[in-house]
Amino acid sequence: MRMEHDFSYVRENYARIREAVNTAALKCGRDPNEITLMAVTKTVAPEIVNCAIDCGIRFLGENRVQEYQSKRELYHPDAQVHFIGHLQANKVKYLIGNVAMIHSVDRMSLAQEINRCAMKHGIRQDVLLEVNIGGEESKSGVMPQQLPELLEQVAALTNVRVCGLMTIPPPTQDTCHLEAMQRLFEDTKALHVPDTEMRILSMGMSGDFEAAIACGSTLVRIGSALFGARMYR
Repeated sequence: MRMEHDFSYVRENYARIREAVNTAALKCGRDPNEITLMAVTKTVAPEIVNCAIDCGIRFLGENRVQEYQSKRELYHPDAQVHFIGHLQANKVKYLIGNVAMIHSVDRMSLAQEINRCAMKHGIRQDVLLEVNIGGEESKSGVMPQQLPELLEQVAALTNVRVCGLMTIPPPTQDTCHLEAMQRLFEDTKALHVPDTEMRILSMGMSGDFEAAIACGSTLVRIGSALFGARMYR
């Protein structure tokens, strides 16, 4: 565990990443303010996360429900927490009313449980639909060809609001999957499905966020580039 006096590395990494995000946006003619920088906090101690919040991070991405529960009371209140990991339906009840958005909705049964819990809380839960853009068996996410049907079904739920799409493309230097996701996002927006707000395209992580920005990403999820290699227990 790093001591508090070592947290300067977070400030240095944040400044470098922020500059890289700005440069990538300007390079493709985009406004850097259109790009949301999210800190992925899996295995990162709350005091280190709070240092990133002090630097200017305003959005946190949590991957695991149990870990989030153990840390949420320790986070600085200025941060908005999103859940970005694979989600089991029986864990939904622990998130509704606590996280601002759920990024990993990939099946109707999960959306229905989110809707049920949100109705119980008297809120409308913002979500992203997760797309398996590479068709990988090892990853969750709806297949691109099945996205329109899922979108229509989820949009009909009274206590769920679809705000965009999320994907984790295959790890490759080729940008074909990022470009395919950009086209899918634009095609999905063009459907004009009622009661949706297709404004977020979440793709790009520590290794490919600059390429993702060039392909239209509006939200990049940065973990190791900000906090260093994860320390699993």
